[in-house]
Amino acid sequence: MGEMQDSVDSVMQMMGELSKQQPQTMRYFKAFMGEVLKEGVLDTKTKELVAVGTAITARCKYCIAIHVEKALKAGATKQEILETAAVAILMGGGPAMTYIVEVKKALDEFLS
Repeated sequence: MGEMQDSVDSVMQMMGELSKQQPQTMRYFKAFMGEVLKEGVLDTKTKELVAVGTAITARCKYCIAIHVEKALKAGATKQEILETAAVAILMGGGPAMTYIVEVKKALDEFLS
């Protein structure tokens, strides 16, 4: 298992633990997340690409791992993800650019 999958697994494990400690809060959070990410005017792939971009500008390696994997599963290509990353770098400036390393790690791992 790679570093990015470890990141995804760690977040999922902690969300499971938090669900035991704060069941109602996590139930609402998961319902909100599901509602936001389900197909609507925007398809799931587009929503996951938006999530990748905002994960970069938020500087969240865990979010990058989760949403690169979900974007790939929703049909996004490596090129679409990298173009999304470029837009996020434009909006996030130099500090956001360093997070392209995390995007590359996730792409390499989930496409292998």
